[in-house]
Amino acid sequence: MKVVLNDYVEHLGERGLTVDVKPGYARNYLLPKGLAYLDTPGNRKRFAQEQANWQEMDLKRRAAAEAVRAQLEGVELHFERRAGEKNVLFGSVTASDIARELASKGFELERKRIHLDGVIKELGNFEAKAQIHHEISVTIPIHVTRPGEMPAPEAEELEAKAEEQAEETAPEAVEVS
Repeated sequence: MKVVLNDYVEHLGERGLTVDVKPGYARNYLLPKGLAYLDTPGNRKRFAQEQANWQEMDLKRRAAAEAVRAQLEGVELHFERRAGEKNVLFGSVTASDIARELASKGFELERKRIHLDGVIKELGNFEAKAQIHHEISVTIPIHVTRPGEMPAPEAEELEAKAEEQAEETAPEAVEVS
């Protein structure tokens, strides 16, 4: 069944593209949600008339996504999980956990829009990619530690500060001739 896409559809295409999809997918998903129109001359005219409104709406969506991306730039997520001796977690950190943590910080992002290279099953530092808009994404650093431990970057910073203070307070060696 040929349809004209009315909006960006992931894994299918951009707005205005004519694609051939299975009838059930068109009938049950694309058409009811307004993501596509049947490929008929009348619907093509309808699509052309809506083009100006859609461009304005897409600019608003893009601006909102840019604003969210700017807010997410400095966000780091810290998870405390129990782990065994070899730093393997008793469980995992998933996209749902990340979405829940982002929601607690005021960012409403669907779990489906968070992409991990794999499920996080060990202690350490990782990155997740949040797809805010189909063209805009942001990378979020994730730190997984044992309960009560500091994340590695913070621990390194504290060690560096302690070394600097030790060097400043240590008496300077005096040469004796």
